[in-house]
Amino acid sequence: MPRPSWCRWRPYFILHKEGQIIDATVVLDIGKTNAKLTLLDTAGAILAEQRCPNSIVATGLYPHHDTERLWDWLQGTLASFAGLARISAIVPVTHGATAALVDDDGLVLPILDYESTLPQALAAEYEKLRPAFADSLSPQLPCGLNLGLQLYWLAKTYPQQFARARHILTYPQYWAWRLCGVAASEVTSLGCHTDLWQPQQGTFSSLVHHMEWTQLFPPLQSAWTALGPVRGNPALRDCQVLCGIHDSNASLLRYLEADAHEQPRTVLSTGTWAIAAAFGAPLDRLDETADMLANVNALGQPVACMRFMGGREFSVLAGASPQVCDVADIERLVHHGTVALPCFAESGGPFVGQTGRIVGREPRTPQEHYALATLYCALMSDYCLEVLGAQGPVTVEGSFTDNPHFASLLAALRPGREVAVSQDASGTTCGGWMLHRWGSVPAMVSTVVQPLSSEGLARYKEQWRALLTR
Repeated sequence: MPRPSWCRWRPYFILHKEGQIIDATVVLDIGKTNAKLTLLDTAGAILAEQRCPNSIVATGLYPHHDTERLWDWLQGTLASFAGLARISAIVPVTHGATAALVDDDGLVLPILDYESTLPQALAAEYEKLRPAFADSLSPQLPCGLNLGLQLYWLAKTYPQQFARARHILTYPQYWAWRLCGVAASEVTSLGCHTDLWQPQQGTFSSLVHHMEWTQLFPPLQSAWTALGPVRGNPALRDCQVLCGIHDSNASLLRYLEADAHEQPRTVLSTGTWAIAAAFGAPLDRLDETADMLANVNALGQPVACMRFMGGREFSVLAGASPQVCDVADIERLVHHGTVALPCFAESGGPFVGQTGRIVGREPRTPQEHYALATLYCALMSDYCLEVLGAQGPVTVEGSFTDNPHFASLLAALRPGREVAVSQDASGTTCGGWMLHRWGSVPAMVSTVVQPLSSEGLARYKEQWRALLTR
């Protein structure tokens, strides 16, 4: 089958021993911007990987995820992977704030894009029903970032279709159900700013009970539970489909056994969103007006988090054709006092609703645009870590690990605090693999960075903080 132009194939050199069949795990990682399918061996080494854009369909009832396009891509890629190894498990890992309404035959409504703008009148009506922040630890967010609001809007706007739904499936579990036919719920997706869950009690919220949705949520399963074999694919008849997990929580899995509450640490998971998860940070510091929340880890425990749309904002500031900068480009902007003030995305973050702007001399080259984007994301990350009360070392995971200056800038902004870069550029993929090999924790390979030495950076940080309008 020829690969479509929108897919990107990343081959790896695979060593086959004579007569040996490689046993492998497939991780389906659906981020807001891209989807990725990765084939890994029993040691967690990558055998093959393929990516494609995750697009939104703007036509139809409302903006929605192109699930059929992803399904066709998934089926074709699984067929390719099946020729490389014996696939014993598929693990879905996806972004949050997304759910599917299904009956026995499939979707009863398209899966709503959480960046859709929903009617203000309905939002005001919903506000009277949503649980108090003290109970849900889920802040009120723009667009459809509160999954409860999405479901409320769908129930009010399309009551006949909603009434046909047999299950509400959070997004990883939708893909698991589509692959194996078994419906399940799971706490990491229920507990990520949905208004549907009470993290400290481990139960559904008052909203779910008021709307009489409780019976629509399938039984809770652990993220690592094997739900059943793949249906309708003879080549994968021995392959189990796992329940799956929310993507930023997948990045936290390797840290769960580190006794984090006695040895506080923070994981900065980066991609479309930059999410700081501070193990050991007090929940009573969370401010619902600053996009602070408690995510729920795979063990059902609340973790204090703060976030901003780092990858999206970096792309806006770096421009359409980003070019990696040198330290000299960073120093030049620091010297001129050129700062980017939040925010450059419409969804989420502590400064949501404010319009991003650049103060000082405008960047003049693609490298300077990249430098400004890096400075901005480092300053925002430092701000989030400070407000969270994050203690102990910080480990950077995800796409920002490819930026040669981000971590060293963050370390320079936080003198005396250790900052490390994970050598695993995709903590979500590693986390998905760990679910299949539950109980196995791969060796943590990370590099502690040296703070970037830049004269005037402390003053630059003070300037940026002074200009913030929060």
